[in-house]
Amino acid sequence: MNAHNVQTIKNLFMNSSDFVIKEVEVAGEKALLCFYLSLIDASEADRQLALIGAGAQNKIESWGGSTSSTVYPFSKEGLLKEVCTGNVVVVFPDSNLLVSISALSVPERSPEEPKNEEVVRGAHNGFVENFNRNIGLLRKKMQRPDLVVRSYQQENSNSQINLVYLDKAAPPEVVAEVDLRLQNIPFREFYSTGQLEDYLEDTIFSPFPQFLNTERPDRVVYNLLEGKVVLFSDSSPTALIAPVNFFAFYESPDDFNSRVVVGSFYRMVRLMAFFVAILLPAFYISVVSFHSEILPLDLSKHLMDLLKEVPYRPLVEALILELFIELIREASVRLPQRIGQTVGIVGGIVIGDAIVSSGLVTNLMVIVVAMTAIASFVVPSAEMNMAVRILRFPFMILAASFGFLGMVFGTLLLFIHLLNLSSLKQPYLTPVIPFDPSRFKDIFFRVPFFRPDRQQPTFQFRKGRDK
Repeated sequence: MNAHNVQTIKNLFMNSSDFVIKEVEVAGEKALLCFYLSLIDASEADRQLALIGAGAQNKIESWGGSTSSTVYPFSKEGLLKEVCTGNVVVVFPDSNLLVSISALSVPERSPEEPKNEEVVRGAHNGFVENFNRNIGLLRKKMQRPDLVVRSYQQENSNSQINLVYLDKAAPPEVVAEVDLRLQNIPFREFYSTGQLEDYLEDTIFSPFPQFLNTERPDRVVYNLLEGKVVLFSDSSPTALIAPVNFFAFYESPDDFNSRVVVGSFYRMVRLMAFFVAILLPAFYISVVSFHSEILPLDLSKHLMDLLKEVPYRPLVEALILELFIELIREASVRLPQRIGQTVGIVGGIVIGDAIVSSGLVTNLMVIVVAMTAIASFVVPSAEMNMAVRILRFPFMILAASFGFLGMVFGTLLLFIHLLNLSSLKQPYLTPVIPFDPSRFKDIFFRVPFFRPDRQQPTFQFRKGRDK
């Protein structure tokens, strides 16, 4: 074997210590075995290599091709791609052939339920950091041939972006729009699905998400059946669903696993929580600063007596508590789970009580901020949750400056912004604006799954006991 060939291949992989190149003999022909030791299953690679050698020895025509191996002409680009993907490559210098053997072995976690999307009733599995396993979960739930997968290769790496949709349900114009945007991306190396969102969103600087993020297969299945498309990265468990409207972020898988009345009630509660989370602190500041006359006289006097003991204006008082809540949340997320729960209890009870006792804030402000925090955490989507938490700060500033007039002005700007938003060129407030009567009821109610034209069964009960 030419030592020059060995050194040339080593130089291609920067003489990395986990890159292995060995001289082997397959069916009487000398070859080079190339692989990353950190990515392969050695026993599976040996088994496949033995099968290839036996096929070549017996002069089988397709000796290098099988479900786990592929043979094609040698090229440096092909060698780099196959080895970096995690395959074992057999290079035949004399015949100028390259055989790629699939023997990938990397640590993977089981498809357990996502911790940020837990449900009371329903499936308890989730996506993992492997697209083949993720699409397997979908095909297990949707055993139909029109489930289409398209893959888009990145230029500077071997990572892929995968587009999944139902051919009979997804509108062709939506599929064409996503395909066009993916093809026009100057593909670089993506480290998260958030980077992919930046390339594909219609309005990048909006606080509102235009893609629905989920790690639940049942949620993806429901959206695929509705005609939406789903994007996967082969290194992330998060699926991106589009086009979506504002109301999709307030739907939960529990809605469809519970009773019709129960699911409809809690969906309406979540929608009301949106306005509570944004407007409640601003409403309190407006009343205290400008419009105390709308309160009952006794409550107004009591509130004014409490405010006399606080050295700050209501806006500063609210900002202190709101920022304190955000700090507690960030600390509880970053710390280990058991310590995070302790921090939440200590921060919410001990430090909160100390702030009130010291006269920095009033008891009523603590109640308002607590109700606001609870209302913001009702949202099933983490991205919409963060948008709601951020939006209440400008509303608080407007309320402190202009009272109810500032709240009205802020609400007007908010709805104008929502009217101008779109997800893959689909209106963000559909089916309200533009109004679609056939889909309007789905916003507020969990519609039962039965055909209206089907006659409901009637039951006859016998009197007495059969003899």
